[in-house]
Amino acid sequence: MRRYVNHVGMQMILAAVVTAIAGEFKVTPFSGELFRIGLGSSAFLLFLLVMRQLPYVYTGIVTGITVLIFRSTLDLVVSSDTASLTGSLQTHLSAALYYLIFAIGMKQIQRHLPDLHPLLLACIISPIDLLSNEAELLARSILFDLPYLYKDQWKLLGVTSVVRSIFGVGLYSSIMISQMRVIHSEQQKRMDQMLNIGSGLYGEVFYLKKSMNTIEQITAKSHGLYGRLSDAGDKEASRSMLEITQQIHEVKKDSQRILSGLLKLFDRETTSDMTLAEIVIFVINSNYGYSQMLKKKIHYDRSIETNYATACYIPLLTVLNNLVSNAVEAIETEGTIRIKVYEQGEETVLVVSDTGGGIAEPDRDIIFEPGFTTKFNHEGCAATGIGLSHVRDIVYSSGGRLRLHSSSQSEETTFVVAFSTHTLKLGV
Repeated sequence: MRRYVNHVGMQMILAAVVTAIAGEFKVTPFSGELFRIGLGSSAFLLFLLVMRQLPYVYTGIVTGITVLIFRSTLDLVVSSDTASLTGSLQTHLSAALYYLIFAIGMKQIQRHLPDLHPLLLACIISPIDLLSNEAELLARSILFDLPYLYKDQWKLLGVTSVVRSIFGVGLYSSIMISQMRVIHSEQQKRMDQMLNIGSGLYGEVFYLKKSMNTIEQITAKSHGLYGRLSDAGDKEASRSMLEITQQIHEVKKDSQRILSGLLKLFDRETTSDMTLAEIVIFVINSNYGYSQMLKKKIHYDRSIETNYATACYIPLLTVLNNLVSNAVEAIETEGTIRIKVYEQGEETVLVVSDTGGGIAEPDRDIIFEPGFTTKFNHEGCAATGIGLSHVRDIVYSSGGRLRLHSSSQSEETTFVVAFSTHTLKLGV
């Protein structure tokens, strides 16, 4: 609690000091130095708008006192021979009253500030500023026995209040917009990270499901072999096979627990939708960073002829990401990757093409087989080769079709993926 009070106190002092200094940038339309129109009011307004947690009335009191002391001290320093402390305090007392009246007026709308449109906010602040200026002029006329009204006073003060309010609210809105852009940028980064993780996990879940089916088949076969060995009277071999069967079953249960936890991440009731355009843009942005990391100059071209929201964005992201990243790796140093999305009949078609080295004729029939790869590292070791087989299995599991289009007459390698539009739109 004490730390909070100290923090608020420091903010109030900061607002008061900056306001006092900004007030020295001014014009004096009436009776010399007794009344001024300066930047102090705009600075004070900006602090109240930005620091809405401040106690406005106390901030007005602190600011008024600070302005009074600052201007009186400045008078004594600049005109030490002619100025007196009492006279300076009397001269600037009306200015201190301005900040108090202005703070009281702002207090009335403090809780509504987040909900007010900037233009409406400026319209509300303008009369508050006008009344505060009139209170300052009235106090000055009483203290110095001067006329209260001057020629064109209302017009000048009214225009000044409007301009100053619009300026303060506009500057405040600019600050808020900048902060919102920063927040949005950070949220977008987190969203991109989550989508990358989600598409990666989807692939792991897909292969874990396949492994579960394989484990189930192995368990059944090993148990059958155990039965045959037992019937043959080979007790030692049958006992060993039973232990193996039990161990495989334990592996299956562990895999089921892992799969159950991962599937919760893809609960359709907790996931939102993405449009096809958003999916394509995300894949391009993600692989643009990948191509930069590989020091390749790649131009990405997209053509989105159909666009709708789908709940199946994770498998689509996984498929497109794999195809585009393969295209990035296939391009030597410079090239183009094209992504096209369109509807053909009852299908939504996604096309990924690149100007890489192409695929050799003998490899086209086996390119989707597990283990096939044309990529080797600097030591000559082959890559895992699961990328395209991974894509094929995911596409087929969703009822889609995948084909390679690569001819000797074309310089581009093209992968064409087709899904049922009905399936994608319903997310089933």
